[in-house]
Amino acid sequence: MAEIIQKDGTWVFDGDTLRLTPGRDRNVGLLRRELGELLVPLRALAGISFEQGKKSGRLRLRLRDGADPLLQATGGRLAEPHDPYQLIVDSDRYGVAEYLVDEVRNALLLEQVPSGPVDAYLLAGPSVPLSVSAGDGTASFDGERVRLEWKWQAEDAKSAGGPRTLPLADITAVEWQPSAGLENGHLRFTVRAAPAKVPPKYDPNAVELWGFKRDPLMALVAAAVQARLPHPAGPPALEGASPAEPAADPAPGPAPAAAPVAGDDHDALLRRLRELGGLHRDGILTDEEFALAKAAVLKRL
Repeated sequence: MAEIIQKDGTWVFDGDTLRLTPGRDRNVGLLRRELGELLVPLRALAGISFEQGKKSGRLRLRLRDGADPLLQATGGRLAEPHDPYQLIVDSDRYGVAEYLVDEVRNALLLEQVPSGPVDAYLLAGPSVPLSVSAGDGTASFDGERVRLEWKWQAEDAKSAGGPRTLPLADITAVEWQPSAGLENGHLRFTVRAAPAKVPPKYDPNAVELWGFKRDPLMALVAAAVQARLPHPAGPPALEGASPAEPAADPAPGPAPAAAPVAGDDHDALLRRLRELGGLHRDGILTDEEFALAKAAVLKRL
């Protein structure tokens, strides 16, 4: 097991899963604190890196495209204080960070986890019910329907129609966009048979965000809905099926290419040793990487 404990948070790797727990430091973003502990299965990872600085460094996880509904809904636009897949590391813990990186990389290599995109979510979205108030409205989601209620600051085009209830079956896409410069952000739902997109300020299916502290929390609603929609890269839903059905299991079993060796089968482990030897001879693995991977396999024989 590899573990690193910092003011910014704690990361623990047990060989199969990375457990990410946000710290209690005041610089930890509100979204990370609300998300709480995240469990990232090894098969969801595309890579891990560590960047050193003079006073502090940064651990970064790179997830496989399509593995996480939060990243899918936010389009990778989460700012650093709110990004759960980054960890600030003090300079006196650089060695620990590098050890964790080595352990994760060796496990990815040993289990032959591909780095390409996936067609099903490998992480679960935020739990429901949940409700967030920010910008010109409040967005609530109970797992079956989204409810949008408007604040007094909302434009008449929204408030005149009263609260909106959007069944999950009518939602085809969700998007969270942060504020940037003079441009406001938004949480927008694309709904079947709705008119062409209008600016979020006037769109009754969107909450306009003004760049305030609670804006990132709207990404929780976006991720919870995204996790229950059909995966963008998955097979098309059967005619008449509810859009929520393909995402009923947000954390499906591993793909065959990423599956661990069942029961540490002796012959399979011997084959893995031969594969590692071939990668080493071809120069793909360094001497050190080969030695570490070989030792891990031999330990399981």
